[in-house]
Amino acid sequence: MDFYLIGSLAFAGAILGVVEGVKPGPLLTMVIRETLSGGLRAGVRTAAAPIFTDGPLVIVSLLAAGWISTQPTILIAISILGAGYLLKMGLECFTIEPPPSDLAGIDVSDSFKRGILTNLLNPNVYIFWFLIGGPLMASVADEEPLAPVAYALTFLVSIIMVKSLIALAFDRTRGNLSHRTYKAVLSLCGLAMIAFAAGFAFQAYDLYSAL
Repeated sequence: MDFYLIGSLAFAGAILGVVEGVKPGPLLTMVIRETLSGGLRAGVRTAAAPIFTDGPLVIVSLLAAGWISTQPTILIAISILGAGYLLKMGLECFTIEPPPSDLAGIDVSDSFKRGILTNLLNPNVYIFWFLIGGPLMASVADEEPLAPVAYALTFLVSIIMVKSLIALAFDRTRGNLSHRTYKAVLSLCGLAMIAFAAGFAFQAYDLYSAL
């Protein structure tokens, strides 16, 4: 057992997880949106989405990274679906009203579903695992089979923890926001989601143009 290689991949996974956790993107925007509209539980549920989206992709990327990278039509379809979903969620941000001070009765089950959909329909998640994460893990899998596992686990734990901490930060400030500020923050989330939707649409166009 090569502990140095396992530790190196675990460290790399943790660092990349932190970077991806704080990097602005559709999932982080959704975490903020859900925290502001449903409280900390909703935000954390949304932040946990990578367990069910990135987890299976880790396995698939190890086995099919090379094949997927030569199939742009798959990424085009994901980009188009993602653009439509983010546009819908972005427009909804302009109509969300501040939640009541007591969030105990609010149903947050849909927050988890929205987090999963947001990540599943984000083509950059697939690009990351199929072009970066997958090849990196595959390059050391034969030498030390536990190294890819360490990389994947530390990445997922780090990204979820960072996004949950961001949800906590927004939840702590939510009660101090005026109605106008609350609406302004959510409007910014809406504009960000619409911008990401446009980015996905342009990404699909670029991929289609390259066919």
